[in-house]
Amino acid sequence: MVGLTSAAGLVGFLSEPDPELRVFALKKLDEEIDLLWTEIAGSVGQIEALYEDESFPERELAALVAAKVYYHLQEYNESMVFALGAGKLFNLDREGEFEDTIVSKCVDTYIALSAMHNPATPASTVNQPPLQLTTAFPQNTAGGANASVASPTMPFSQSSLPSKSLLSRQAVTPTFDPSLPGGGNAGVAGAHPAPLALQRTIQKNLQHVIEQLFERCFQAGRYRQVVGIAIEARNLDILRRTILRASEDQKKEESTSINGVAGRGEELMEYVLDICMDVVQERNLRNEILKLILELLNDIPNPDYFSIAKCVVYLNEHAMASQILRQLVEKGDARSLAVAYQISFDLYDNGTQEFLTSVREELPGVEEESQAPASEDAANNGENAQETDQLLSELQERADAHAPTAQSKADTSLTEEQKKAYASIRKIIRGTASIELNMEFLYRSNHTDKNILNKIRDSLEARNSIFHTAVTFANAFMNAGTTSDAFFRENLEWLGKAVNWSKFTATAALGVIHKGNLGQGQKLLEPYLPRDTAVTGSVYSQGGSLFALGLIYANHGTHVLDYLRHHFKQASEEVVQHGGALGLGVAGMATGSEEIFEDLKAVLYQDSALNGEAVGLAMGLVMLGTGNMTALEGMIQYAHDTQHEKIVRGLALGMALIMYGRQEAADELINGLLDDPDPTLRYGGIMTLGMAYCGTSSNKAIRKLLHVAVSDVSDDVRRAAVMTLGFILFRKPTSVPRMVELLSESYNPHVRYGAAMALGISCAGTGLEEAIDLLEPMLKDPADFVRQGALISLSLIMIQQNEAMNPKVATIRKTLSKVISDRHEDAMAKFGCAIALGIIDAGGRNCTVSLQTQTGNLNMAAIVGMAVFTQYWYWFPLTHFLSLSFTPTAIIGLDQELEVPSFKLYSATRPSMFDYPPEQEVKTDEAPEKVKTAVLSTTAQAKRRAQKKEKQQRRESMDIDQTPTTPRTSQLPGDAMDTDEDKKKEDKSDVEKKEGEKEGTPAAESSKKKTEKEKVGYELENMSRVLPGQVKFISFPESRYEPVKKPTGGVLLLVDTEPSEPKSLIELKSKKQAAPAPSEPSQTLEERINAAYSERNRQLETPGGAAQAAGVLTAVDEDEEGGEEAECPREFDYHTDEEME
Repeated sequence: MVGLTSAAGLVGFLSEPDPELRVFALKKLDEEIDLLWTEIAGSVGQIEALYEDESFPERELAALVAAKVYYHLQEYNESMVFALGAGKLFNLDREGEFEDTIVSKCVDTYIALSAMHNPATPASTVNQPPLQLTTAFPQNTAGGANASVASPTMPFSQSSLPSKSLLSRQAVTPTFDPSLPGGGNAGVAGAHPAPLALQRTIQKNLQHVIEQLFERCFQAGRYRQVVGIAIEARNLDILRRTILRASEDQKKEESTSINGVAGRGEELMEYVLDICMDVVQERNLRNEILKLILELLNDIPNPDYFSIAKCVVYLNEHAMASQILRQLVEKGDARSLAVAYQISFDLYDNGTQEFLTSVREELPGVEEESQAPASEDAANNGENAQETDQLLSELQERADAHAPTAQSKADTSLTEEQKKAYASIRKIIRGTASIELNMEFLYRSNHTDKNILNKIRDSLEARNSIFHTAVTFANAFMNAGTTSDAFFRENLEWLGKAVNWSKFTATAALGVIHKGNLGQGQKLLEPYLPRDTAVTGSVYSQGGSLFALGLIYANHGTHVLDYLRHHFKQASEEVVQHGGALGLGVAGMATGSEEIFEDLKAVLYQDSALNGEAVGLAMGLVMLGTGNMTALEGMIQYAHDTQHEKIVRGLALGMALIMYGRQEAADELINGLLDDPDPTLRYGGIMTLGMAYCGTSSNKAIRKLLHVAVSDVSDDVRRAAVMTLGFILFRKPTSVPRMVELLSESYNPHVRYGAAMALGISCAGTGLEEAIDLLEPMLKDPADFVRQGALISLSLIMIQQNEAMNPKVATIRKTLSKVISDRHEDAMAKFGCAIALGIIDAGGRNCTVSLQTQTGNLNMAAIVGMAVFTQYWYWFPLTHFLSLSFTPTAIIGLDQELEVPSFKLYSATRPSMFDYPPEQEVKTDEAPEKVKTAVLSTTAQAKRRAQKKEKQQRRESMDIDQTPTTPRTSQLPGDAMDTDEDKKKEDKSDVEKKEGEKEGTPAAESSKKKTEKEKVGYELENMSRVLPGQVKFISFPESRYEPVKKPTGGVLLLVDTEPSEPKSLIELKSKKQAAPAPSEPSQTLEERINAAYSERNRQLETPGGAAQAAGVLTAVDEDEEGGEEAECPREFDYHTDEEME
């Protein structure tokens, strides 16, 4: 049958009074709507009238036809409304573009309506009252006349960006609104269009369509689609129902399921958790979802404890964490105990000191008290033999030596096994176990290339303090955590050229090298640390030693905080106060200690620019992430009162650290700081924005940063705005190159530097080619500091990369080597190159830079370390903070006894894929050879001519021809110079040739082996270097040891399936060493400590590495004010010859 070619007749039937004719016309039009909709569009009003006529029998059919007409007219809102009015005639099971479009529009409308009924609540109104800082920022008048006058931005910056931005669909607002959630993605109000005003019947039909859609997803097992809609709609009831439905379906299929395979409920729970942590930007919604997950996980008979632990850390529910640990210990079996230990390790990796202390105190049993490794009395009376014996005995007590004084209530009902388990859990949560294991790995796997260090030292003039400091940083980073300070011992003459702040930096470098050396770190620094007695030695080495002590106990300084506080308060020299403040801040990170904060504030009010900057930073480190409003009020007020820019900068960065991870709760502070006329405080506002929204990928924060980056009048603020993009987007590194591509070509060199650093921060350790392509042209930038930033960023990106992973590694390493040795290169670029060479081989080539933990949470210490490291622009000693971002890359397997068994891992890759990069080749300088007597070629030619002439004469004078003897010189080439050594060289070459021929066969075989493809798969010993990208290829072939969770980097608990069988353990090498620093073989630990105590009074004959450096670094500089004067020489006696006789 031929189809209709015109709809004119059918459209005419719509005006007929007979209902049957109108119904017939609608049915025919519905069938041919795709071909005839252009003619029907003019009569859509009549079709709508039929739908609105309640007496018409086929109203739903009229609605369906009208919906299809509006669909072809691309009026999707009207089409959806009429499609919903069609009721049952709108068939979801039918596949077609019309149905798919209407369903999509229904979902968007449902999400918008549901989000409107569940409005976003800022996290600041949930956890604490919003900040009231209006008195501290009088200029923040939001559009008033004062704001336009005092505004720090250019006039054109007041215009808002286009509403349809590349970053989000949400309209741009000129300032942050605390009532709005923090982004433009899932779960954020404003991400979807305003909902339509629908009639009640239409809303019911919409709900019915959505329910049908959900049921179809449930039947097909597509639970994730429903989860996405529920989170977008902020409807937790749907989310709960989806998870429970997945669990019920799993139970129905348990009879046919395979054991050991994760069920639907577990997979869905893991998916929801990932979405919650990585996609949801609003903090309050994330908290509500996590609480729902916790509630559902606790109802499951065999819950996923690792997912629970992840939620608990984020929600700061320390009581629930301790309850989980108690439940696992009470079960008593080996697997439960191993799970408890694994959770403890995860808690330590992801939790703050304050959180971990609360968990430790809530565990049952009594935590034994112990003294700090070095008390104040020991520091004051170091030469006392009894004190020394006590120190030596404390070194043997690994667990007790680091126990804090906090106690928990005793529980007499505990068994011996449970007491032992709780003691082990306390040790893990305290961090002692993780730090010891990481230090052991770095110690035994150290692959530092000393040739690179020596080349840096030889290329940079040590008398220049900038270059001396650069070599110090390179040495510290290369040997970070390895306890190898041999470079100082082998270069005492170079070290002696350090003066003033270079000496401060060199002493602090010992803290980076011995980071985590909890047992001997403080004893090793004993020669440098200040004493309460008469001050001797350089104040710069004393201040640097306090900073080094804080770095050794970074984020783990419970039992050295009192020691640092004591010397900080007793210090009268500004340099010592400066180092003490930095040490207190890094050791007391995130403790929230009011006592330390008050001590720091007392020194701040002395209004000294030198120590004020360090004190302001330390105040932020101690109150890290607490959002303490009282502390912020005082810091803001003093920042406006003081006249010292250094103090203002320290306070600005400290306020940013206090707001770490606070997101919407920091918006009020960000508004005030960004509207301040002082560029230093606006710089602090940018850093606050970066710390508050770090890792969230918040579109609102990104828009604000991009706006400031192109509008602020201060180069420092613009540079910081671009650089902070790296902190916001480090979880999505692939999006950063595209975002900063144009900024990297800006006319402003500060913006270009910020773009380079943003790439390095966000793409650290990834080897991302797009980022490298943007950074390589910057190596030839006319601005020296831009080249400096490009070199540092390249090293951050290429850390732990080899040629198999990234072919550009060799080229970049050659570039670094060329820059450092180029005499015509600018000092700033060479300084950055030295730091880059240290970063790319960090931790003996066994560390990477990662701003998130192995479990996916934010790595607080790494983020803070990176943020403070970027302040090296203003103050070089802050460069040492980058060591907090170094993460060892290893898999360390432990059994349920917390011992390190010896077993094999299997890596399903080629050995060269993740191997160490080759060491740099050193060109040996050959000794010049003696020049032998040479025979000139002209002389040889003259001899040949004379002999030829003589021979010719003999032939002419004699009848018998004689056979001429060939002269020896005729064998020599005519144009070559003859030497006496030629024959020897020829003989030597012949011998080498023969040897080469003899060894030809194995050499050929080895070359063939290299050309052949490597065999895929090889074995690794436990506690081996495993890169993050290699983890997915790791398996456990041995059946005896089974991991309790999916393998990740770091410490991994194993279940011993054959506990009765004997096991072999890995011997811990670092524990056997008397001291971690290299020392003479004949020197015992007691001798070393005694030598350290008396270092200031006498010179040792055979000192260790750091001890020998102490004699150089503690020496008072000649030009130092208030320094010790040299003793006058005694009068000499003159003896005559007669007296001698």
